[in-house]
Amino acid sequence: MAFQSKHRYARISASKVRPLANMVRGKFVDEALDILRYQPHRGARMLEKVIRTALANAQDPDQNPGRIVNEHNLFISEACIDGGPMFKRVRPRARGMAFMIKKRMSHIRVSLEEV
Repeated sequence: MAFQSKHRYARISASKVRPLANMVRGKFVDEALDILRYQPHRGARMLEKVIRTALANAQDPDQNPGRIVNEHNLFISEACIDGGPMFKRVRPRARGMAFMIKKRMSHIRVSLEEV
């Protein structure tokens, strides 16, 4: 049974979070949290929070009735970073032209499974 967590509309570009997700995909949860804790990136904090939320979902008795999950047996089966919508702004340029500024968002999705 997979335990999922999502952070939709995260105000960070997907290309900044994807390398971090590639680092922790397939690793055990405690090992992945240790890796992300020492990364100096802002996206590492966001991904770490989503993993902690998925871990809390796994240990919640309301979502998982009659079953106790050991957190040391959980691994990250899926860490998916998709692009979200963009804020589009216009910046004036030379000779009356305008350039688009795209403030990108992303959707962060993490699934945990038991070994």
